[in-house]
This record gives sequence, C-alpha cells and structure tokens, in this order.
Amino acid sequence: MSRDIIVALDEGTSNVKAVAIDADGRVVANASRSLTLLTPQAGWVEQDGAALLAESFAVVREVMEQVGAARVAALAVSNQRETAIGWRRDTGQPISPALTWQCSRSAPFCEQLRREQREAAIRAATGLPVAPLFSGSKMRWLLDNTPDGHARAAAGEICLGTIDAWLLWHLTGGRQFRCDLSNAARTQLLNLHRLQWDDEMLALFGVPRAALPELMPSAGEFGVTLGVPGVPDGMPILAMVGDSHAALYGHGLGRPGGVKATYGTGSSVMAPLGVPDTRITQLATTVAWHDGERPVYALEGNIPHTGDGVAWMLQATGLNRLPAAELAAQLQTLPASVDSTDGVYFVPALTGTGAPWWNDRARGVMCGLSRGSGQPHLVRAALEAIAYQIADVVDAMRQHPDFHLAQLMVDGGPTRNAWLMQFQADLLGCPVARSATAELSALGAGLLARRTLGRLSDAQLEPLLPAHECWYPDDARHQRYQESWQGWKAAVQRTLWQDAPVLA
Repeated sequence: MSRDIIVALDEGTSNVKAVAIDADGRVVANASRSLTLLTPQAGWVEQDGAALLAESFAVVREVMEQVGAARVAALAVSNQRETAIGWRRDTGQPISPALTWQCSRSAPFCEQLRREQREAAIRAATGLPVAPLFSGSKMRWLLDNTPDGHARAAAGEICLGTIDAWLLWHLTGGRQFRCDLSNAARTQLLNLHRLQWDDEMLALFGVPRAALPELMPSAGEFGVTLGVPGVPDGMPILAMVGDSHAALYGHGLGRPGGVKATYGTGSSVMAPLGVPDTRITQLATTVAWHDGERPVYALEGNIPHTGDGVAWMLQATGLNRLPAAELAAQLQTLPASVDSTDGVYFVPALTGTGAPWWNDRARGVMCGLSRGSGQPHLVRAALEAIAYQIADVVDAMRQHPDFHLAQLMVDGGPTRNAWLMQFQADLLGCPVARSATAELSALGAGLLARRTLGRLSDAQLEPLLPAHECWYPDDARHQRYQESWQGWKAAVQRTLWQDAPVLA
C-alpha cells in the first residue's frame, strides 16, 4: 500500500483537529475535539497542558484509524502560537498550566519595559511590540512563580517552549526539544535578522538559553514518533509551523498581493514580505515560515477578540442558548434585517486591544445605544467589529512601501457567515476570497511536510492548493461604510480612556 497520506495536527485555542491529506491535497479524513480555557482571575487565560496532549493524540489516532496507519507517510503540526508552557526535563510534567496567547498576567512586566524605554530595542531585534501577547514575558512569569525557577531553568532542569515544542517533546518520547522559526519569532527572544536566540533579549526577559529549544526551519526533519498510544513508532514529523502562518501558506504559498486574515477566537492579518522591516510600529514583523531553503517574512497584526467578541455578545443577548443550526441562521438574518447598527458600536477589548492600538489596559466599550437599539443592532455591531478590526490592520499595512492588496484571503469559522464576508469586501473595497477548505492551517502544515517529504518546489505544490469562493465589493456600500468606519475609530478611542485619570 502506498504511503500517500500526511496527517496534520492543528492544535488551536478552542479545539484541536487532525486531518489526513492525500497526495492530491484533498482532506480525506478528519477528527476534532474541543479544548477548555480556564480563567482563574480577570485577564488570566490558561489551559491544562496534559489535556492538550491527550486531546491532540486522540484526534491523531482517530484519523489514523480512518485511513489506516500503513498509508501515513508523515506527521505535520500547526499550533496556537504565543501560548507558553514550562515542563520538567526529567519527567516531561508541566510546571504550571499553559499561559495562552490571550493571557495578560504579564502586563505589569510589559509596562515596566515600556517605562524603562526598552520597546525600541525589543522591536529592532525581534520585530515585535511590547505586549503580554508574546511568549517571552509569559516565560519569565512562569520562572518567577516556580520555586527556584530561574536557577533550575539555567541548569537545564526546566524546558520552556511554545506549544509546538511541547507537542514534539511528547510525540518523540522526550527525545527532541525543538521549535520552528515561525513560533520562535513570536517569543520576543528571537533575533529576526540572525534567526537565532538573542542574548540581549534573553537577559532582558530573564530566560536562560539552556531552557529553550533548538531552532529549526518550519519544513524539516523534526524527529520520529515514540511511545504515543495508537501511533506507530518511527513515523517522521516533517513540519511544524504557527497556525496563522500555516494558513497563509495554505492559501497561496506566500504569493505577493495575497493578504491573509484568519477569523477565529482572535484574528491574525498577515502579508508576506521578502525582507524584515521593523519600522511600522503599529504592527509586528515576523517570520512567516522557513521552507527549508529560505525564510519568508511577514507583516502582521494580531487581534485578540474577534469571534470571541461575537461569542460574548451572543451570551449577553441570550442567543447562545439557540441550537447551533438556528444560531448560525440568526447570525446571517439578524444583521441583514437592519440597514445599519443605527450608530451602535461594540469594541470588544475584553483583555485589551491588539494591533494597531496595542493597549493591554483598554477594556470593552459599547456606545451609541438609543431607545430604538435592539437585538439586530447589537448582533450586527459585534459582527461589524470583526471587519473593522481587520480593516484597521490592513490600513496600517499600507504604510509599508512593498505592501500590495490584490485580495483578502480568509479562513476560519466566522468566514462561514456570508453576510460578514460581503461586509468585509464592501468595507475594504477589494475582493474577499474564502478557501474551499475549512482546514487551512492543517493543510498549510501538511503542504510544508509534503515539501520536505518529496523535496518539492512551490511550482510543484501549487496544484495542491484549494479553490476559493469570492465576494466582490459594491462601490456605493464601500463609500457608506467608510463613514461608519470613522465612527468605529471614535469608539475605539473610548476604550483607550482607561489611561485617563478617574474624575471624582
């Protein structure tokens, strides 16, 4: 039997999926399980590392059972990015829950860095602004809150990593401690220009080099499986990459003009670049991937609350109690039942704002309410907030001289809402292209593994890319929505009032 299948594990924030991808790029089997987010304090968001492993391995087993392990040539991994976890090197047991990318418990340390005017140096080295989103400050918090944490990490007793390193460690029976460059670029510890851990950043964040994984291209030979129940030993792991980066690769292999937006709990808007440029302070510059031959860079804006903001609104309005099919229908019909929000804006800064504002002290605002405001206006405002936040990031990207927007390529659960896709196209004034596959992050990781397995070029991979469904902008609506976008920007300013003194 031919080994023609790549099994790609996509370890996200709210669920974990595995898909089997055949030699023609088709998804032929899949499995999914939900993941639990814990919020022990306001602004703290964490996950059980052992539960992440258990559910991840379970979906891999399920997919292998569907296609037959004898057909599987290799594994690939895409993962939620800035989430950080520490574990004991001798046992593989976590030293605490994983601190997710949404967690803002390291905000005081980030504020200290700003007060000490460290942000310019951090951005110049790593391409990232100071924010609790990124892993470095989370890793410091883990060591600060572990008995003798810093000394044990310096002695090599504690491992610190993003979720790709955590998964790889356990997939390989503790034999491989490695991290791909796209995930490493989200830690604030990687020098973006040398693609190595940066000594100055390690000292600044208090993270010992001995605690960090070996750096690897996104497409490469990461190791082989060992001791994973239901998974044959010796199966190669040939790609690891951050989920948003994998989605960009799966859309179009990083072709110029193809800007990607992943809609999920939060959102990532990413545009490929040939060389790193850290001068646009509203955005992050990052490694998109390393294909084994060369790095591809990207300009990115991270938004913490998009689908999450809609989920909050559904809970607040009671719509979350509807059956799933009825709820999906309501999310299409309610916003279309009114011509506008009638001046209502919802800014879902539930744990602060991401790009292009980067204010972790901001909190959510709903404004413009009148006696006539009703459920359709509130739901429409929550959906519009997704599109406005993405448009804010695209607007910041226009500052880059090499930036070109031919179309916005989209993926993720909220993209199933056709009303939202049309609103996004009208707002931006450009086509919005939704991938025909819902498993784009997994597909991108699988394509990188396929590249490694067959020593393939972009030209050879291009026939494996999925088709897209497009929405095209209407000129009249585009002009009207430009005006409402200005109202959104004014509403965002209200979230930033958290920095103003409280009047007696």
